[in-house]
Amino acid sequence: MNRTARLYALVEELRATAPRPLTVAALAARFEVSTRTVQRDLQALMETGVPVRSAPGRGGGWTIDPQMTLPPIHFTADEASALAVALAAADSSAPYADAARTAAQKIAASMTDPASAAAQELAARIVTLPSPSDPTVRSAVEQALTTRTVLRLSYVDAAGRQTNRVVEPAGLLAADGRWYLIAWCRTRQAGRGFRLDRITAAAPTTEQAQPHDLTELLRDSAAAGAAPPTTLAPLTRFA
Repeated sequence: MNRTARLYALVEELRATAPRPLTVAALAARFEVSTRTVQRDLQALMETGVPVRSAPGRGGGWTIDPQMTLPPIHFTADEASALAVALAAADSSAPYADAARTAAQKIAASMTDPASAAAQELAARIVTLPSPSDPTVRSAVEQALTTRTVLRLSYVDAAGRQTNRVVEPAGLLAADGRWYLIAWCRTRQAGRGFRLDRITAAAPTTEQAQPHDLTELLRDSAAAGAAPPTTLAPLTRFA
């Protein structure tokens, strides 16, 4: 994670737990950097006007102005339970899993009773089996999708053959509990799906990718009938 991304993530981490303070040691462990680096980052945020502040004494630490946190959200108990289940599905191998974790923190901090109690009760009864995943690969795929840049990757197919590819990401496909990167493959000069757990290495580039229609890339494939989840309709309505 570069410094710019870390500064943004640091603000989001403080927002997610506000008004509860976090220690420098806890933040250093979260972002896998030294305490000195965290202190420099916090100082930089203060100098740019971000309302972070330290709380001295026992139980103190760093926090952010509560006005930068979400106001209470009035979910029903069923809606809160649905969110708990959906966020539980975003395990460590899913795209944007780290962002899902901080989103869960924000939602939990902003919910009011009885929705909060319902979500907590259900969350205590959800377990998952950990799946092996390479966070470096996942991060590279996320970056390429977000910035719409070309991605270089090494891929092992179902027969165990490994190839190196240069691809232009178009989107993500979820099927049967697996995640696939759908992209235009420059090597094959065709649309291809790459199962994320079969990507052994990935590196984003600074080259802008050409726009590709996800539906067109899936045409004539086993996933030709894939459609956007209805639960995401409110997010895409104004896109």
